[in-house]
Amino acid sequence: MSGPPPPVVIPNFGGASKCVTNNDLFCADWVQHNWGSTLQPALLEHLRLTLIAVAIGFVIAFAAAVVARRLRFVEHPFTLVGALLYTIPSIALFQLLVPFTGLTETTVEIALIGYTLLILFRNTLAGFQAVPEDVLEAARGMGLRGREILWRIEVPLALPAIMAGLRIATVTVISLATVAAFIDDEGLGSPIFRAIQSNVFKTELFAAGGLAVALALFADAFLVLVQRLVTPWARRERT
Repeated sequence: MSGPPPPVVIPNFGGASKCVTNNDLFCADWVQHNWGSTLQPALLEHLRLTLIAVAIGFVIAFAAAVVARRLRFVEHPFTLVGALLYTIPSIALFQLLVPFTGLTETTVEIALIGYTLLILFRNTLAGFQAVPEDVLEAARGMGLRGREILWRIEVPLALPAIMAGLRIATVTVISLATVAAFIDDEGLGSPIFRAIQSNVFKTELFAAGGLAVALALFADAFLVLVQRLVTPWARRERT
């Protein structure tokens, strides 16, 4: 017969409360004592990892979509590469990169960027392809050139699709960045893994996981607000 389960290893700080000692479901005092030293830094690291990945991924995907809008043969190979990266499990992709870039933030960012490409490319290209041809013809008739048509006509009309892609990519990266702590001890995945390794210290697990969920919800709501601000005509059409 197996013996009793090992005791939970409670993170040590001075004057631990009975709630912490008993490993109750959630101890507000532990969160208060460890906010500045553990949770807040992890939250800011998670936000930074997300912003870097989404920003670089968007630049690459946007440039590829602009090229694919003009050169149709670019769409299939880029979609194929993006789909291949997107289907690789996150842990496996991190491990495949480690021999080349080590247990570093670079490894994490390359993987996270890879997961954004398919989403951002498809949405951006779909936005461009939805621009009516007669609108483009009218713009050419007014004497607008390629770059002017792109920034004054195509991008504004494609913004709803682009913003939808940004929302999906951002939430995806926030969730996958928790797994990235397996490679680099950063982000909200770090306290989550630490809580699991402590035979599940519940408060740290729920606090870090809850912050990850809250960050995803906040980011999505923020991007919805940005979308409404930059596409007021879409609101008027729905009304």
